[in-house]
Amino acid sequence: MKNKIRNILQLNPLIPVVTFQENDNPIEFMEYLLSQNVNCIEITLRTKSGFAAIESIKREFSTVIVGAGTVINSEQIGKLSDHGVDFIVSPGSTEKLINDFIKCDIPFIIGVSTASEIMRAKELGLDTLKFFPAHLFGGIAAVKMYGQLFPEIAFCPTGGISSETSKDYLKLSNVLSVGGSWFQKDFKNKKIK
Repeated sequence: MKNKIRNILQLNPLIPVVTFQENDNPIEFMEYLLSQNVNCIEITLRTKSGFAAIESIKREFSTVIVGAGTVINSEQIGKLSDHGVDFIVSPGSTEKLINDFIKCDIPFIIGVSTASEIMRAKELGLDTLKFFPAHLFGGIAAVKMYGQLFPEIAFCPTGGISSETSKDYLKLSNVLSVGGSWFQKDFKNKKIK
């Protein structure tokens, strides 16, 4: 299997996880990220604005790595293929969904939170996983422990992580990158000031 998600995560230690609403300006937000030396974004499909945001950022910024998050079915995968996304993120997985990801040929990462889910992902040939939601499932201590149990697995913890705690996660040898929504909060606070 040629899932190249590990390469993307290694080059992008901080991945903003962003949910755009109807009145948000994705271009303005991406310019803000670039000013923070962040060249990668995960746009969630939690709102109707997700696909439009992916399209506009892909069109305006040819060098930005654009991922789609909260991908939970094969219909979304087909649409994302047409939009030319660089990677796909799922909060969890089913065997069918993993097989659909493998077939689509776009780098992907699935969410896990327990030892059993990690073992199942390993059996399916995956070695790079999203630990989600990190803050609800033991945080840094859990990722550290999973590093001892599964030394060949690399993680991208996401969920409840702040700018400050991201630094602690990134110190762990089994963490390649961290996903977080604090970038969007910081941007909104900056605009209010």
